[in-house]
Amino acid sequence: MPTRDEMPDTVKRSSAKAQRTWAKTHDSAVESYGEGERAHRTAFASLKQTHEKKGDRWVAKDEKGPSDPRSKQASSKDKRAGKGETYGGVDLYGNTREELYERARALGVPGRSRMNKSELAKAIGRKQ
Repeated sequence: MPTRDEMPDTVKRSSAKAQRTWAKTHDSAVESYGEGERAHRTAFASLKQTHEKKGDRWVAKDEKGPSDPRSKQASSKDKRAGKGETYGGVDLYGNTREELYERARALGVPGRSRMNKSELAKAIGRKQ
């Protein structure tokens, strides 16, 4: 299992459950694919099913499931090719527009009142 020193900072600042999820998935991916970007990508994909990035940490979601259109795709080939939108760990499907708007307001995102839900999620993902 990776030590806390090997975990990304956002995972270190998260709950023990988020750390275990990331670590177990990362270890399994290292056995399958070897150490590197693919193992990290796999660990974060697993973490995004149960947690959402809020600020500088990962917080448990109310419901397990994909957080963005790219995560909903069946083909990992399309995901690796960058097809579909992703929002930097922000859960598009698990938040209302109003919730995303309030987070954008707290982060000081300019132009937030004219943004739709996906634009707010993308702006929050860039800002945090």
